Amino acid sequence: MSMIHSPVGLADQGLAQQPLEAEAGIKLTLMGTGNAAQVPVYNCPCQACARARHVPRFRRGPCSALIESGTERWLIDAGLTDLTERFPPASLSGILLTHYHADHAQGLLHLRWGTGMRISVLGPPDPEGLADLYKHPGILDFSRTLEAFNTITLGSLRVTPVRLSHSRLTFGYVLERSGRRIAYLTDTVGLPQDTAEFLARETLDLLVLDCTHAPATHAPRNHNDLPRALETIDMLQPRFAVLTHISHELDAYLMDNNNLDEARIAVGYDGDVFSVAG
Repeated sequence: MSMIHSPVGLADQGLAQQPLEAEAGIKLTLMGTGNAAQVPVYNCPCQACARARHVPRFRRGPCSALIESGTERWLIDAGLTDLTERFPPASLSGILLTHYHADHAQGLLHLRWGTGMRISVLGPPDPEGLADLYKHPGILDFSRTLEAFNTITLGSLRVTPVRLSHSRLTFGYVLERSGRRIAYLTDTVGLPQDTAEFLARETLDLLVLDCTHAPATHAPRNHNDLPRALETIDMLQPRFAVLTHISHELDAYLMDNNNLDEARIAVGYDGDVFSVAG
């Protein structure tokens, strides 16, 4: 097994538009790594926001990722509002939603007005959805919902939704191909027991995990802080872990207190690419 981590700047995100070759395993590109406020935060003078205003590498958009396996290209979450510019017609196989909070689904409000095609949107069975998407879906197809721990096949990719601990029904996704496994887990604070037990059954080659908050004296709600994220990593023992859904407070904390084991754990940035192959 090999895994390649390629830090890629924002300017390079639009370059990898072709399908991943069949023999290359699973490729994951972080399209956005920020929390709902993103980085820089509007009118915030903190050192992390100041850095992000001057260096594009440290800007963070709405949390999302692109999964490529063979000819399949699935976007996880649709919080980016420029999806029509990033993804030409027929360049996506579909969209996997973790949940229907605005920062993870707001891009669908624009995308739906396209014409002459259909785009599958798979996600949790949330009867509310977001705004009037269900009533006026346009080119989006919400007809198929997913069930926790019920594996589906998308081309060469096996996808298993798992329950997460959040304020709204939220799924993480386990992505498998040729015995290799990636888990994408955001938004969550810790893990439900059944999810933790499911993930622990086999080794994860790559874990992408919510880590929104800096260490705090009070217990986190809805999202991991750094200590809780590290506890989850220690529990699951992935070969490599990447932190995402990051706030400006955590960025500022890490600028002065980054003691992460870089051989095992990376702070994710928009445009970073991770490839797992057999």
